[in-house]
Amino acid sequence: MNYKPAKIIVSLIASMIFISSCNDKNTVTAYDDILMNPPYKGLTDSIKQEPQNDALYFRRAVLLNTNNLTEPSLKDFEQAWSLKKDERYALGISILLLEKKPDSAILFLNEALQKLPKSLLLQLTLARAYNEQNQPDNALDICEAILKSNPEQVDVLKMKADLLIKKGKKEEATAILEKAYQLTPFDVELNHFLALHYAELKNPKTIALCDSLIRADSLGERAEPYYYKGIYFDKINDKAKAISLFDEAIRRDYTFLESYIEKGSLLYELKKYPEALKTLNLVLNVSPDYADTYYWIAKCQEAMGQKEEALLNYQRALGLDKNLTEAKEAADRLRSN
Repeated sequence: MNYKPAKIIVSLIASMIFISSCNDKNTVTAYDDILMNPPYKGLTDSIKQEPQNDALYFRRAVLLNTNNLTEPSLKDFEQAWSLKKDERYALGISILLLEKKPDSAILFLNEALQKLPKSLLLQLTLARAYNEQNQPDNALDICEAILKSNPEQVDVLKMKADLLIKKGKKEEATAILEKAYQLTPFDVELNHFLALHYAELKNPKTIALCDSLIRADSLGERAEPYYYKGIYFDKINDKAKAISLFDEAIRRDYTFLESYIEKGSLLYELKKYPEALKTLNLVLNVSPDYADTYYWIAKCQEAMGQKEEALLNYQRALGLDKNLTEAKEAADRLRSN
């Protein structure tokens, strides 16, 4: 069964600057009038009076980007960087470039690190850029270099573990994650990362770690520990226990879509197709645009001989997620039959 990893993301710049990921299509010249009106006019007037003041360009860049005006924001970040080699300016440029021009982001980051070779944030951003461009070896090289001089950088350890998992080196990743856990046992994100990792490896340490997360949840609202335990019991072939734990996760948080999908896919595996469909249809009430739901509904329908309905739902899944290759392959198979 293909388990969806928990959404574990390392924030590189949370305490420094807000960088959005909008897809604005206007050109920079179209913003000239906007810059002369509130809320930008004050900064624009100040820039005219002090055109060499890098901080003014930076402040306007952040404001523009906060309001989803990416292109002029990038221009202002670049102007600030040209005036002063400040880490914040380089970070702003690189994050914006990563959204549309990852190759350019890598080139810029390598150049910026020539100016600021000790910047941990820029190194981490470059590692992230390499990872997104499917160059995990380059990303790992950066992590290794950082850890040589900063062996207790937990964010770097987490990134390294994630890269190792993608390369199939799961046992090596386990050792890295356990080291990070020893350093920051109260890092909630890390706890969840490690719990899921343990579960997928059928490691019995899953239970103790998840139970500790449950004890720490004084309000009893967190679904994740039950979800991870469900994956563990599914992996060790205790299907009934796994289903009960997915049910408990849903009870704790009815919007936790992964629990429905895992329960539905497990019922499918057990050939309990009507029960699986009942579970999966509940997801449509919570989130009607979740591609995996339609994919598993289609699998159940196909298994029940409802090929026309299955084809339609495979197509719906693919329409919502173009990268869902399983849906495309299934739809192509049904068309050819």
